[in-house]
Amino acid sequence: MFVKDPCGIACILVTYLAVFYADYVVIKWVVLQTMLDSLWGTFNVVMFNTVIFLLMIAHIKAVLTDPGSIPLPQSRVDFSDIHSSDSGCDFVNWTICARCETYRPPRAHHCRICQRCIRRMDHHCPWINNCVGERNQKYFIQFLLYVGALSAYAVALVVISWVQECQDCIQDIPLKQARIMHCVILLLESALFGLFVAAIFIDQMQAILTDETAVEQIQQHGPFRPHKPKMALLSEVCGKEHPLLWLLPCSSVSRKMDTPLIDHHV
Repeated sequence: MFVKDPCGIACILVTYLAVFYADYVVIKWVVLQTMLDSLWGTFNVVMFNTVIFLLMIAHIKAVLTDPGSIPLPQSRVDFSDIHSSDSGCDFVNWTICARCETYRPPRAHHCRICQRCIRRMDHHCPWINNCVGERNQKYFIQFLLYVGALSAYAVALVVISWVQECQDCIQDIPLKQARIMHCVILLLESALFGLFVAAIFIDQMQAILTDETAVEQIQQHGPFRPHKPKMALLSEVCGKEHPLLWLLPCSSVSRKMDTPLIDHHV
């Protein structure tokens, strides 16, 4: 599912430009300039690019995975029997979307950018050009974690390269000035993105553990839901596998899509 939203596409391009620039600075101006003859240089290049790889996989999955869109009816629906006992479906707590002109289950909300109703919609995020919903929230959280880890890793490498001066490094003044400039830009970029994703991650975790999406927090009149253990709430988003596997973007969350087929005609 890819939304043709100019703002979202621009944010995706900015994201990848920032990631590739960070990789360029770490390899060109940190590792090759200060750790050229050290095994730590090879280790850090491999580890840094491993985090980038996981980040990209999680981001691509968050972008392309259907967040839980409600299928549009193939024909016009007669809504007059939503409260009828012989309507053929269990419509308890179901609502009608005036924009999609279809039934939607509890906790589904309409996204004006995606032009669809999304199951358990939290918000529409321009950085993934997609809604954060029932089926892709796990990948979105993984993306936030990897961006935060990459930002912290980049800051640590720059600081270490400045504290531990390399005796055999090139002493050419223009090269040193270029290195300082790129490292300062990387520090600013890492601090900006790191703090940004940390705030969003905290908000996402609060939404999961309180069992209340951002849309429901704004509306402040969501239906009552029984209290669940925190691990159960996390499992609903991240899957039933071992918690350590929640960090891997290759595993998927299987959810029962129980939207009934609507056959009513006017």
